[in-house]
Amino acid sequence: MGLQHHLFDELRVVTAGGELDLTTAPAFARDLVDARHGDGRLLLVVDLCGVTFMDGSVLEPLCAAWEDCHERLGWLRVVHHRPGASLVFRAAGLQDRFPRYATIQDAWRDVPADRATADRAT
Repeated sequence: MGLQHHLFDELRVVTAGGELDLTTAPAFARDLVDARHGDGRLLLVVDLCGVTFMDGSVLEPLCAAWEDCHERLGWLRVVHHRPGASLVFRAAGLQDRFPRYATIQDAWRDVPADRATADRAT
């Protein structure tokens, strides 16, 4: 699994790859905590496009990061392509909290994948 984060403008991006499960969730959680260092407004994109498998063990660190971002007058958005992430969010009733974004740029501009697809069709 290759986890990394970087900063540009106000936006911080955490990128995960490989499998996110009980064995890798602690490293993922640490990366989310590291990305939230400092004070002030926090805009965070979690890029799961390289994740091949994901289970519910990532929900607690994602929800903690979401709450921290919102308390700091920012947001957290998730980019993913594979259906596994959507299934995990839907099973937990979190699809409204974590709508799917197709790209980091779409997440930055707050254009969820469903809206971007509808806009392209018209």
